[in-house]
Amino acid sequence: MLELLQNWLIANGVADNFAIYVAHAIAVLAVLILSATANFIAKRYIVAALTYAISRSKTEWDDAMVRQRALNRMAHLAPALVIYLLTPIALEGVDAAIDFIRSAASIYMIVMIMLVLDSLLNTVEDVYQNFRAAREIPIKGFIQVLKLALYFLAGIFVVSIVLDKTPVYLLSGVGALAAVMMLVFRDSILGFVAGIQLAANKMVAVGDWIEMPKYGADGDVLEVALTTVKVQNWDKTITTIPTYALISESFKNWRGMSDSGGRRIKRAVNIDMSSIRFCDEEMLERFARIQYIAEYIEEKKRELEAFNQSKNVDNASLANGRRMTNIGTFRAYVVAYLSNHPMINMDMTFLVRQLPSGEHGLPIEVYVFSKDKAWANYEAIQADIFDHILAVLPEFDLRVYQNPTGADFRMLGA
Repeated sequence: MLELLQNWLIANGVADNFAIYVAHAIAVLAVLILSATANFIAKRYIVAALTYAISRSKTEWDDAMVRQRALNRMAHLAPALVIYLLTPIALEGVDAAIDFIRSAASIYMIVMIMLVLDSLLNTVEDVYQNFRAAREIPIKGFIQVLKLALYFLAGIFVVSIVLDKTPVYLLSGVGALAAVMMLVFRDSILGFVAGIQLAANKMVAVGDWIEMPKYGADGDVLEVALTTVKVQNWDKTITTIPTYALISESFKNWRGMSDSGGRRIKRAVNIDMSSIRFCDEEMLERFARIQYIAEYIEEKKRELEAFNQSKNVDNASLANGRRMTNIGTFRAYVVAYLSNHPMINMDMTFLVRQLPSGEHGLPIEVYVFSKDKAWANYEAIQADIFDHILAVLPEFDLRVYQNPTGADFRMLGA
């Protein structure tokens, strides 16, 4: 074909020694025009038509492919393929130029194929995020490993083209570089193994609340990647943790609390032990007017009277027989109060208990679960409960233990 063009030029008055160069220039220009045309058709018509068809479909994976620009990157192969196929015709006889241009076109196509496959892997990850399993089994680390393998193979092919060696020849030398590769990709290898263990054992997933004080992490997991786990702390700072650290070290995952029916309230009030006493009749009459424990007071009085009568207890001293105490009545009130609280989950552990007494008084601990697990709401519920408990203590002639303050010493001086 090039010879026909050269003969046509000579027939139209172009000098013989100059006709070959003009023929090559025209052929190269034609190849460039055809490649530009192929690029225009691929992007303007083929990609546009496929994008329109995808927008009309009901499936989601093809929409993800458009978002990740896989079709646009694939369209870049058209002009490179035209140049690769037509260059030998346009530059017939100029072997060095043909080899250089075809090698450049091959490298360009390898890079574009790598980018297309990269987009398809991103598409897989994007689609996977819509499944429920994505929350428990993140695949970002596996996708990144596949990308590393893809980039490595693409690099091997590019080097083989530059050195004019078969890729098999280069791959055969990889074994000798194994030690170096282990050192270079140490974090990636450890992260990949850790990612498999994290996914298989469902230890951590995106959205989990984890605590790892060593790394200053206390918040929601944003991303589980190949080498790092990204955590957004409650102060909105971002902490990154090596993925393998979640396997080799301990951390706390609050997913169990999030998936349960409540969030634990575990807090104690220290009672001044000097304020604890037996209940006399005046105290019992006063306590009986408290609605939550009015029935409890009556039942307890009948129970204790029957017991004391059966044992012929001398009522001259409150120390004889069984008696009600203000601390015991207070505990009964707290149980009744919490049982009637609308935000306490009665299907989970429910305790109001005494802890061992010490130098800071007698702790009365509330161990219950709030129905609302949202942090702000949970704190408000907990605060309301203990606001009430602290305020109601004087009604039972009890005092909260508190170390002496400056105000206490001023009162002594007065």
